[in-house]
Amino acid sequence: MSLLVVGLSHRSAPVSVLERASLNADAQVKLLQDTVAAEPAAEAALLATCNRIELYADVDKFHAGVAELSTLLAQHSGVGLEELTPYLYVHYEDRAVHHLFSVACGLDSMVVGEGQILGQIKDSLARAQELHSAGRLLNDLFQQALRVGKRAHSETGIDRAGQSLVTFGLEQLAAGGDVETWARGKKALVIGAGSMSSLAAATLARSGVAEVIVANRTFDRAQRLAQILTEGDDTGVLARAVPMESVPAELTRADVAVSCTGATGLVLTAEAVAAAVEDRTGRPVAEIEDDRSAHARRAAPPAASVGGDENCPLDLSAVQPGFSVMGEAAVAGMDAATLEQHAAWVAGGTVDRRDAARRSPEADAELIGALAATAATVGRIPERRRPEPVEEPRRPEPVLFLLDLAMPRDVDAAVHRLAGVRLVDIESLAEASAGAPMAADVDQVRRIVSDEVAAFGAALRAAHITPTVVALRTMAADVVASEIARLDGRLPGLDDKHRAEITQTVKRVVDKLLHAPTVRVKQLAAEPGGAGYADALRTLFDLDPETVAAVSRAGDSTEKDRGPA
Repeated sequence: MSLLVVGLSHRSAPVSVLERASLNADAQVKLLQDTVAAEPAAEAALLATCNRIELYADVDKFHAGVAELSTLLAQHSGVGLEELTPYLYVHYEDRAVHHLFSVACGLDSMVVGEGQILGQIKDSLARAQELHSAGRLLNDLFQQALRVGKRAHSETGIDRAGQSLVTFGLEQLAAGGDVETWARGKKALVIGAGSMSSLAAATLARSGVAEVIVANRTFDRAQRLAQILTEGDDTGVLARAVPMESVPAELTRADVAVSCTGATGLVLTAEAVAAAVEDRTGRPVAEIEDDRSAHARRAAPPAASVGGDENCPLDLSAVQPGFSVMGEAAVAGMDAATLEQHAAWVAGGTVDRRDAARRSPEADAELIGALAATAATVGRIPERRRPEPVEEPRRPEPVLFLLDLAMPRDVDAAVHRLAGVRLVDIESLAEASAGAPMAADVDQVRRIVSDEVAAFGAALRAAHITPTVVALRTMAADVVASEIARLDGRLPGLDDKHRAEITQTVKRVVDKLLHAPTVRVKQLAAEPGGAGYADALRTLFDLDPETVAAVSRAGDSTEKDRGPA
């Protein structure tokens, strides 16, 4: 049996695909149940967060496992297999272990070094244990991943390489300014009462907001979160709970809103946000065109402004906005004859193709040859006039700040175009974090991951041979017992003292004969490629396969009773 992971994340798929592929709690349970019911998989666990969906399984066939897990992900996410496949990644055996350990350390997170992933891995393991879909392999793997993640955070400064998505999102809302200065005195609305929303509420309270309003579909959970915030000793923030129906009204009074719910549809539409801003400012909310190319089309002069189009060899409507028709965007890739005709047109004249045919080839070979050589060499004609600068559309200062941490999104993406609103969502966070500097501690964490992967692989291979060694020692004990019984039959007058001494001597002989081979075979089995030693041991000593399997089953049943670390 071998470890396999099939999944997609913010690194492999656009946010729009992750959004559609997200799984609610019921779908996650059904996916795990169907995975362990499938033929190639013996156990399974699912890691589903706002920016990744990964299915881990212990499979007996690689290709069949990949096909089955991919199909199940497509079926339960509702995204067609053909559409989903280009965004899926597959890791197998040691690479799968390396991937999970990297995820646990925050190396694969949208914000490098964030620690919230550890809680999500712990929840994934607890769910798999509750459904009895995690056996020895996945129990050991996920518990070790939690230990590796904790080690990375305690032994290195990986926390300095990034923050939680909440902190990073608030930094983006503050436009690079100090979050505490930006948040001081603001009224905050938190939509949702799950782990991410609770973290957002606590972070806002510590940042100095004046008030936190919590809205949730289950009002009791909103009240509990508000009570926790109110009773906190270190913030003194005012907190209260409201039902979800009050969100539109609360939005008109809020300065910042954070939303992270499990809703499958939009929680805040563009119309609702526009209405809240209009109620707050007393002015209609206009849309701002945030497409730079569209703005450039409005700002650029007409493409045919340089001369008329009579006899021009170019399709002037195809010339890129902001470039002159004499520039590289217009004439790239032309042959020498067309270049000649274009040059004459720009100069205000025309070219008689019949006269050109009667001219001597050497007449203007130097001019045309140089021009053609440039086009052939660099694929374009050097631009003498730079594109005219295009000003970015100016946005008014925001009066409402929105942070959407949900997947699928809670806030309509059209809100990005509303004047007076700044929206930061998963997609914009991904873009902002792509160029974030990596801390020096990341290299140290990578070394920790590599060492831990090697150690886990060695332990796994050693554990693989343990049932065979136990079965061998059991067989040896049975042989000793059988021979002592035979000795009793041949020497019925043997007293207890001598019988015990003989028994102990025979056991010592057997133990000494088996000690070196069993210790050495465990060492060899722990090395890469050592899986065959267990088979060799079973063959050499003619061990009963059922005895070995019984030892393995006993170990598995013990592992399933263990809880998450």
